[in-house]
Amino acid sequence: MAAHAVDRVAIVGAGPCGLACARSLDQLGFDGWRIFERDLLAGGHAGSVRDPNGFTWDLGGHVVFSHYGEFDALLEEVLGDDVYEHERSSFVRLGDARVPYPFQNNLRYLPAELALECLVGLAEASGGRADMDFATWMEATFGRGITRLFMHPYNHKVWAVPLERMSASWIAERVSVVDFRRALRSVLLGEDDRGWGPNNTFKFPRRGGTGEIYRRLAAKLGDRVVFGRELVTVEADRQRLTFADGTSEEYDALVSTMPIDRLVAAIAACPSEIAGAAATLQHNGVSVVGVGYEAPLTEDWSWMYIADDAAPFYRVTNFAKYSPENVPEGGPARYSAFLTETSHSAHRPRPDLLEERVLDGLRAVGLAPAGTEVASLHVLEVDYAYPVPTLTRDRALDLIQPWLRERGIYSRGRFGSWRYELGNMDHAVKMGSDVAHLIVEGRPEEIWRL
Repeated sequence: MAAHAVDRVAIVGAGPCGLACARSLDQLGFDGWRIFERDLLAGGHAGSVRDPNGFTWDLGGHVVFSHYGEFDALLEEVLGDDVYEHERSSFVRLGDARVPYPFQNNLRYLPAELALECLVGLAEASGGRADMDFATWMEATFGRGITRLFMHPYNHKVWAVPLERMSASWIAERVSVVDFRRALRSVLLGEDDRGWGPNNTFKFPRRGGTGEIYRRLAAKLGDRVVFGRELVTVEADRQRLTFADGTSEEYDALVSTMPIDRLVAAIAACPSEIAGAAATLQHNGVSVVGVGYEAPLTEDWSWMYIADDAAPFYRVTNFAKYSPENVPEGGPARYSAFLTETSHSAHRPRPDLLEERVLDGLRAVGLAPAGTEVASLHVLEVDYAYPVPTLTRDRALDLIQPWLRERGIYSRGRFGSWRYELGNMDHAVKMGSDVAHLIVEGRPEEIWRL
């Protein structure tokens, strides 16, 4: 699209993607943009809150790492040296064992009989293919032992959907695929194999949680970032948006970072074929329960995965370790903080009495300091947490995205693209920057594809 054809760009959502889009538009000398955000703070899924007791919580277990120069430059611009840098120290808890992440690379920490079961299964595995469903892929890739002990129960807790309904095409760098020889070497020679993955080192803001990145960026962008404006209707033919407060705005190009199923539902006179495709998309939600204790931080790990039923949550983050500002005055010499995540969906409802179960779970896995009262218990409900890569996802997106593009609507970001494999903050920032260049210069996008 030629630059002169667009005078007004409307951006829906002040999360990583929307803010990065606006920042790049400014850098390109295009000032005809506005962001409309339904909430009163920037950050979206990467936001943070401070609870009444002085603890800071993210909307999930976020860490800041990057594949892209655009994200590196944004972080340097808004944070500079105002960050902590950490080496990842994460574990899978299995019974009394703490197995370093990735589990399948560090079988030497298991009891001998379980390590043997995993190694035999890995040796006998036939090999996974991208055209398999996820459940079949796991067993074909890792064998019965690793799948039984960790991969299947953990992923069922995370996704909260039947794994047979999921595609394996999204795996890429999300799952470490270890071969038998490498796993055997670790067991026989007693060698750790912890370095896999792009997040083996990560950054975290010194104060304000992950959301501080986006609050600072929104402040730099000024009053063209408009808060408290919830989109309710898109008239694609007239290129007009209507908001819950009754106001409306016109646009030449629309960059939407809201969930694509909600975007389609908001489009007036949307064809039934497009609406039907959007209705097939599935997501889960996550209940984030933050628990603060008035007890010193003693744990040195970053986060821990819980695959079994000892706790309802699938992951717990050692949040006081990330920054001393995440706990009240006195810091981690006086307080500890654990951020837990429990998935739910239409297939698996939110557990009853979740807060009590989380407290019981923290005690069961040995994280609740003995004899210490809870200093804070804070619950954040994230209705859209993971866009599920179902077997029918790509077919639906192949219908929806071209139809939107023909009407000058660009659906990007974690839930705008609905691609979990492009669901990190750096992906979202890159997508926002790329779509700005596409609109203004006609430059093709580099990571977003149908």
